[in-house]
Amino acid sequence: MRILLDENLDWRLRRDLPGHEVESVPLLGWAGIQNGELLRKAVEADFDALITMDGNMVHQQNLARYAIAVIALRAKSNRLDDTRPLMNQLLATLPKAKTRTLIFIPES
Repeated sequence: MRILLDENLDWRLRRDLPGHEVESVPLLGWAGIQNGELLRKAVEADFDALITMDGNMVHQQNLARYAIAVIALRAKSNRLDDTRPLMNQLLATLPKAKTRTLIFIPES
């Protein structure tokens, strides 16, 4: 699966997602791109999922327009120490993630 880590997440999380091709928004030179444009570019680049800390994206964007799954992490902060513990749940969720939807991790 091709995964894109949003700029609000540490690029080092890709080390915790074995078996997947993982890129980071800043490493691709896409930092600062607004959500709608980012989603469009991610779809055009054939990413299957966007991982973000931006839980408001569902209210800001019509995700049904984009053939990509969006997974929003809920952690105390976007620091690696706070997001890394969610990687096992993310790995378990990825195979079930459907395009044009938003999933929260953890769910509640």
